[in-house]
Parts: sequence; C-alpha cells; structure tokens
Amino acid sequence: MTPEDTEHLAALLKQRSGLILGSDKTYLIESRLAPVARREGYANVAALLTALRTKRDEKLIYTVTDAMTTNETFFFRDKTPFDQFKSDVLPALAKSRSGDIKIWCAACSTGQEPYSLAMMMEESRAQFPRVNLDIMATDISERCLEKAQAGLYTQFEVQRGLPIQMMVKHFEKIDEMWRISPKIRQAVRYKKLNLLDDLRSVGRQDVIYCRNVLIYFDIETKKRVLEQMATLLADDGYLFLGAAETVLGITDVFKPMAGMRGLYIKNQAVGAQPVRKFGS
Repeated sequence: MTPEDTEHLAALLKQRSGLILGSDKTYLIESRLAPVARREGYANVAALLTALRTKRDEKLIYTVTDAMTTNETFFFRDKTPFDQFKSDVLPALAKSRSGDIKIWCAACSTGQEPYSLAMMMEESRAQFPRVNLDIMATDISERCLEKAQAGLYTQFEVQRGLPIQMMVKHFEKIDEMWRISPKIRQAVRYKKLNLLDDLRSVGRQDVIYCRNVLIYFDIETKKRVLEQMATLLADDGYLFLGAAETVLGITDVFKPMAGMRGLYIKNQAVGAQPVRKFGS
C-alpha cells in the first residue's frame, strides 16, 4: 500500500462515514479489505486501494466504506444503558406519555440493541400495559440492516449478552441459527441513514441511543451530530451514549444526568427543562 492510497482511503472514510482512520491502522485495512479485494477480483488490498483512488467507482466506494466501518454489537451490550432505561427512564416517560414512547437507535448495526429494547419492553408489559415503544433503528450499512431485518443470528451471537430465558422465549432454532420471533421483529422499524447527513427525517424522539459510534468521529463531526440530535429530542427526553463517550468539551446542548453514567438530558441553559432527578 502506498502512502497516497492510504491517505486517500482515510479521506474517503472521513467524508463518507465520519470514521477517522489513524496512521497505525495498516493491519485493520488489510484484515477488513482482503475479503473485499478477493470478492471484487483484485490481486491484493494494494491493488484494490489503487483502483479506489483512480477509478472513482461509487459501488466500490460504498463496498469499501461498509467493510471498514465497525459493526461490533451484541444483545444488552454494556447492560447499564438497558438497566437505566427499565428502572428510571421508562417509568419517568410513562408518567408523561399517554401512548407511544419514540426511541431512535442510531448506528444500530445488526439489530441487537433495538431488539434488546423490544424484548425488555415485552418482559415489562404487565408493569406498563398502556405503553408502547415505537422503535426506529438506523445504520449506514445495507448489509447490517438486511441482517437486522432478517433477525437471524448464530449461536455465538445469541449467547453474547442474551439471558437464556429470553433466548428460549423469543427465539426459534432454525438449523444452526436462531431467529427472533415475528412479534419482536415487528416492533422495530429499520432505515438506512448516514449520521453525517441531515437528520430531520428522523422526526421527534423521546429517547436516542447513539452508543459507541461517536468515538470514531473527530470533535467537529461529534459536535454536528449531537447538535442535530438535540433538535430532534423532546425537551424531557434522554440521550444514551457509550461508556467511553461524552458531550463534555464538545457541545453544551446536552448535560450529564446526575449519577447516571452515559445518560444525558438537554441543557437548561440552551432551552431545555430544569434539571431532572429520578424519583423526585
């Protein structure tokens, strides 16, 4: 790989997906693009990158961008954001909402996050009989969205974070795979969306999950995405970020919720409601 090829790849990824590719990512490039090179008929990754730089092939650009974006996810990932939603956010919103609670799972990858929320709501149905979660999940990757919509997972995928009781209750064994039930699949709407684009089509939301994606963006891109999300979130809504992510030093449209790591509310200083504490 020439420096020109890797520099062009880095610039392309930042432009198309927001991903910042460090100079020490040669192994990552090789591991993720080697299968693409073989599939597309190139002798090696170097030949693929040269074609990417010289041909301006939109299909190839999309394929490479899709392969380079991180799609790591699993059911009930990090646990805390789901516990917080069930014990605090859901009861608080149920008091102020007469029906649907609108949730947007941004960068949903292969669907484990929105399906985790849908299963959790189903398990809490007796406690919240009049509440319905209107879950929309988006991702830049068509490949990931197709898998999410199919709801078909390997044994390894269902064993990562999914309680055995939920697997038995909400999944059906099909050969060597597990398919999530139609009821849970139908609880989630999927849509292709790039977080770098205009996000107004998402509409008003009560809760936004945007976890483990901002860490791949530069500060300017993080700020732009967060400030767009603030315009979509209800004044009494909630934003969940990943454990390694924060709004501090990036934008003042959100502020951390006291005692709730990774959970944010709109900042009173820029037009939101007064600071809220659960249980008050």
